[in-house]
Amino acid sequence: MPLTPATLFGRVRDVQRTMAPWPYAELDVEALKATGWRPKPFSEVILKVHQRCNLACDYCYVYEHADQSWRDRPPAMPGEVRDAAIARIAAHAGRHGLKDLRVVLHGGEPMLYGIDRLTTLAESLRRAVPPGCHVEIGMQTNGVLLTEATVRALVAHRIRVGISLDGTAAAHDQHRRFKDGRGSFSAVARGIDLLRRPEYRNSYSGLLTTVNVNTDPELGYQQLMAFEPPAMDLLLPHATWSDPPPRPMGAPSYAEWLIAFFDRWYADQSPTRVRLFESAIRVLLGGRSDSEQLGLSPSGAIVIESDGDIEQVDALKVAYPGAAATGLNVRTDDLDAALDDPGVVARQIGRAALADECRACPLVEACGGGHYVHRYRAGAGFRSPSVYCTDLDVFVRHVQRTVSADLRRRRSVDGS
Repeated sequence: MPLTPATLFGRVRDVQRTMAPWPYAELDVEALKATGWRPKPFSEVILKVHQRCNLACDYCYVYEHADQSWRDRPPAMPGEVRDAAIARIAAHAGRHGLKDLRVVLHGGEPMLYGIDRLTTLAESLRRAVPPGCHVEIGMQTNGVLLTEATVRALVAHRIRVGISLDGTAAAHDQHRRFKDGRGSFSAVARGIDLLRRPEYRNSYSGLLTTVNVNTDPELGYQQLMAFEPPAMDLLLPHATWSDPPPRPMGAPSYAEWLIAFFDRWYADQSPTRVRLFESAIRVLLGGRSDSEQLGLSPSGAIVIESDGDIEQVDALKVAYPGAAATGLNVRTDDLDAALDDPGVVARQIGRAALADECRACPLVEACGGGHYVHRYRAGAGFRSPSVYCTDLDVFVRHVQRTVSADLRRRRSVDGS
C-alpha cells in the first residue's frame, strides 16, 4: 500500500523529534498560546521558482549539505503550484491585514525559470494581493544570466535584484564556480555593471557575501564597494555544532574579519547599508534587528518550494534531512497552518527559545543567540549558543565600544 503524505510526514516529524528535541518534542505550542502569545504573520515569502542551479558553489546549503530533498522536487515550479502559492500568499496578506509584504524569487537559480515566467508571476501576485498591501518583489540571483534584455524586463516589472558575490575575484572564484570548474566572477561582474547603469539602478537592491576568513577583509571591502551596492548582507558560513565552520590556521577569526570590515565601513560613513552592522548598532541602542544573525526580533519568513511544500527557512538544510519540513503544501494548506509549526514558533518567541547560557549573557538583547540555524546540536536541537558564540561576543562588544565612543565624542562637540 502506498504511503500517504501524512504518513510520510509523520516519519519526518519522528526524525525531527529525535534530531532536534528542541523544539519538536519540548516546545508546547498550545500551552504557549494559552498564555496569550500569538504568532507573527509571515511578511516575507521566499518562492523557490527553480530548484536547479547553473553554478556549483562548494558551500551551498541547498546542494552540499545534509538535506538533499531538492533531488525529488520538480526543477521548475509548475503553473498550478505557482497559482496556488499566489492564492495562499494573497489570502494570508488579507487575513492579517498586511500593509507590507516582501516576496523573494529564489532557487537554485531563479533566472533559469525564464524571464517571461518571472515577470508573469510578479504581475499575477500584484493583482492578487488585497488593496492597501504594498508588495515588494525581489530576486536573489548569482547574476551570470543577466543580460540587457532581461534586466530591462526586471526593471519594467519592478523586480529588485540582489546578487551573490564573495568579494575579490580570487575570493569569489575559490568557491563560486561553474560546473566545469571555471570561476564565475567575471560573469557576475558583468551582471552587476548592468544593474549599476542609471536607467536600471532602481532595480539593484544590493550584494550578498559569505564571509571567507582566508581572504583579506580590506581587499574584500574595496572590491565590494567598487560595485556601489545600495545594501549588503554579510553572512557567516552556515554551520552547526555538529558540522562546525572552518577555522584555518593563520587566518583571522570570524570576529576579527568582521571587525576589520566594520571599522572601514564605519570610518568611511559608507552610504551602503550593511544589514549586519546596522542591526548591531540598532539593537545596542535599544532598537530592533532586521538581521537573522542578531537580536531577538521574531522571524516572519517562510519558504514555498518548487513542489508547493511550505517550509521553514532553507538554511536549516545544513542541520539534517527534513529539518525545514512542516508537512504542509500550498495545494492543500493555508500559510496560517505553518504558524503552529514548532520550528516556526521557536523563531518567534525570542529569549524563551534561547539556551540558559544565552539568557544569562549581558549581550543577550543584542546578540539574541545568533542565527537560529547556527545553534543546532544533533540530539539536542536548536537551543545551544551559536557555534559562532565567541565571535559574536567579540564583534558585538567592539561595535558597542565604537558606537559609545563616537556618541561621547559627538556630545562633547555639541556641548562645546
